[in-house]
Amino acid sequence: MDSAAGRVRQLVHPRRGGLMRRVVVALTVVAALIASTPTVFGQTTIVRDVREAIGCTSVPCSPKADFSEGEAILARYRAAHGDTSQALEALSWLGRAALAANRLDQAGAYAADAYDRAVERSKGQSLASDLSLENALGAAIEVQAHVRTGQGRRSDAVYFLRRELDTYRDGPLHMRIQKNINLLSLEGQAAPALEAGDFLGRTTPALASLKGNVVVLFFWAHWCGECKAQGPILSALLDRHRADGLALVAPTQRYGYTVKRAPANPAAELDYIRQVRDEHYAFLRDEAVPVSGANHKQYGVSTTPTLVVLDRQGIVQLYHPGTMTADELEAVVKPLLAARATN
Repeated sequence: MDSAAGRVRQLVHPRRGGLMRRVVVALTVVAALIASTPTVFGQTTIVRDVREAIGCTSVPCSPKADFSEGEAILARYRAAHGDTSQALEALSWLGRAALAANRLDQAGAYAADAYDRAVERSKGQSLASDLSLENALGAAIEVQAHVRTGQGRRSDAVYFLRRELDTYRDGPLHMRIQKNINLLSLEGQAAPALEAGDFLGRTTPALASLKGNVVVLFFWAHWCGECKAQGPILSALLDRHRADGLALVAPTQRYGYTVKRAPANPAAELDYIRQVRDEHYAFLRDEAVPVSGANHKQYGVSTTPTLVVLDRQGIVQLYHPGTMTADELEAVVKPLLAARATN
């Protein structure tokens, strides 16, 4: 799910803009996540029709003022077919569009309706087997959280997301929900520890041992095209600032397959990850590359790449799902490098 999310750009300094920045970041990431989710042929017609009717076909969403056409299209579909998973995904897009238009009450109503119907439909089945239902429920959760945030109820939003995480922990929504928790609450907090587990390159360091350095965490995936595009930018950044105290750790994980999604056992996939690293990320050969799904869950990495920047005290100063340009990264890292480390 990297393509659309990688087009999201946040030019605001990570520790300036506060709550409003987190709302904007979370909103654009939600749009990118859903827009880039693949579905099988025949499942996207009603979703596409509703999105076109409400003006929400691009990322970020630029909704029309009037949603009545989209509502009518969805009503006709539901009258003929009922609350299919695709209908609920389309309903969740009405909530997304209303949120993008800052019509918070309307967005909350759409999202609550989609949430209730999706929860009911999901009873007795696995979300992992129904991508449209997973999209509908995930979007409904996200929109409800960001409505609360937009209403000045950030603590309530985080509480709501954590409650949903308890419900859907270790399922397909886990990382999406964790990502939204992190978007709203991780910056300004001590960075969660990394699990060592398997690794490539250097032994995975404890983040506490890196205090005194500015640290970039580069979460990537072996199948991720935009991660490969991000690599040279990070390599150049590291070359420029390593002597100034910049460090990099590049966590990744197994996905159960290798080239062209060929199924692979853990050992074979680890060999493939090493091959991809050597071919596309030569600069990582001398860096720590932890290989653990636990790190991706902890940091909510449902979008790759995800970039996290820690200051010299180990405090998260930037949590950014998606790619960043060289200038954007430089603007974040340079002031942190200029600051003196304190115990």
